[in-house]
Amino acid sequence: MEAIKQHKGLVYPLDRTNVDTDQIIPKQFLKRIERTGFGQFLFYHWRFDDDGNKRDSFNLNNPKYEHASILVTGENFGCGSSREHAPWSLLDFGFKVIIAPSFADIFYNNSFKNGLIPIKVDEEQVNTWLKQAEESELTLTVDLESKLILDQKGQEIKFEIPEYHRQNLINGWDEIALTLQLEEKISNYEQTRL
Repeated sequence: MEAIKQHKGLVYPLDRTNVDTDQIIPKQFLKRIERTGFGQFLFYHWRFDDDGNKRDSFNLNNPKYEHASILVTGENFGCGSSREHAPWSLLDFGFKVIIAPSFADIFYNNSFKNGLIPIKVDEEQVNTWLKQAEESELTLTVDLESKLILDQKGQEIKFEIPEYHRQNLINGWDEIALTLQLEEKISNYEQTRL
């Protein structure tokens, strides 16, 4: 997993609540065995019509958001099934940070495990950023070390994040890397077990 201490990126506003994992990555695209290649199917039924043509009515198709890497959205993001493909598709599409008032628990934890940063911010602030990102270009800087989000005007918003997940993100540790830190103890155990 890539280590990340700070991320600065363009905001894409998704002004919707209760976005479930089947909307994030529809079930018919879950046939891949690797973690890559899911980004092209992100929000598929919202982004494309039945013939596979991009919908002008869905603003993620607007070139303005082509390089967006921070998604700001409504409460209960990632509800529904527990599919890990949802964070995979968001990451593969180019998002690094998701900011919402609340997240579904399984999605929230799956995000951390895969290097996607879910940040809870109060609804009033989320609504402000949604409006700003729709009206003009909004860039935010997320600093994991100081636990602050900075906007273009220098405003700082404090956020909380579980320390275990924060340290893993800052150091680029996934569950395999954490296990490998104990490799000597595991080897010793294996040798004495015989």
